[in-house]
Amino acid sequence: MILSAQHPLSAGLTGDSRLVRAYRGERADTTPVWFMRQAGRSLPEYRDLRVGTRMLDACLDPAMASEITLQPVRRHKVDAGIFFSDIVVPLKLVGVDVEIQPGRGPVFGRGYADAAGVAELTAIDPARLDETSAPITEAVQRTIAELSTTDNGSGTATPLIGFAGAPFTLAAYLAEGGPSKDHMAARTLMHADPGAWRALMEWTAELTGRFLRTQVLAGASAAQLFDSWAGALSLADYEAHVAPASAKALAHVHDLSYEVTDAAGARSTRDVPVVHFGVGTGELLSAMHGIGVDAVGVDYRVPLDVAVARIGEGVPLQGNLDPALLAAPWPVLEAAVRDVLRRGTAAPAHVFNLGHGVPPETDPAVLTRVVELVHEAGVHEAGA
Repeated sequence: MILSAQHPLSAGLTGDSRLVRAYRGERADTTPVWFMRQAGRSLPEYRDLRVGTRMLDACLDPAMASEITLQPVRRHKVDAGIFFSDIVVPLKLVGVDVEIQPGRGPVFGRGYADAAGVAELTAIDPARLDETSAPITEAVQRTIAELSTTDNGSGTATPLIGFAGAPFTLAAYLAEGGPSKDHMAARTLMHADPGAWRALMEWTAELTGRFLRTQVLAGASAAQLFDSWAGALSLADYEAHVAPASAKALAHVHDLSYEVTDAAGARSTRDVPVVHFGVGTGELLSAMHGIGVDAVGVDYRVPLDVAVARIGEGVPLQGNLDPALLAAPWPVLEAAVRDVLRRGTAAPAHVFNLGHGVPPETDPAVLTRVVELVHEAGVHEAGA
């Protein structure tokens, strides 16, 4: 499916941005940078805006979700916005009983850890999301309306990245009925009742894939699939019981493309870039790339040059500064940033990011300073 002529990629606004070029394996004038959880609790303007508003209510308020997405772009001059949402938003939109409890995370009305529970859950048609996702579409459209006029130094509009949780992470929360340290309920169901597990994963893949597609159709220029808990799995379990569902989720984006015209006037199509990130997934990196993604996000546990050796030399990488270093003295932090940039030259292209999300207690001025350093130092690394 070809994206509409008004889409930022089709309109030529973001296709040559630093971020999109990096995701397709090209180095631009400098290394692009954005931060996971850049829109959130580290920003005083976010805390002021969220007073008295529950998390999921904020996600489903188009004006608020858009404003929160834009706040770090304005403040830090990052090379992309990441859509402000939560992985359980599509579950909420199709009627699953879930709330986000402060200090705990997503909590469901019940767990779905057996065949009966899975059957009850999967009786909900994921296509219902198409009827209830108007707040998501509006929030994305509001956001790109401003981002399309925001040039943070690259000469292009600032792209928006769509965001969705991977099927396993959704299934892990659903099986447990809430957060878990070991995801035992999900891992048990995986082996005790493979049929129920497969049904659960197919359902979460369909739902989260539709959620990601909605964001791209509304104007996101790239898509990130975030697997918070895949690091709890062995490589064998990931490949057999999880990877197929993640691939199915991304199939909802893989058929989306946009037309470009080269200097000679020849027209061709390009796919919407997709990046996949997981926490604690150092042993899964090659398999994560194998589900069909353009770039792989690497957490802080694996140096980027080591990740290249595990995945292969032709894959763009994203990451991977340890978030803990944001509170270190500037000379220590600066050295670490430069080290990540240096190791990132082992890949064909590199998007600088953290190896997980921004800690809530982070000084926003430090993030702004890191962006400035990456853009300055990345000029050299981009030409490496």
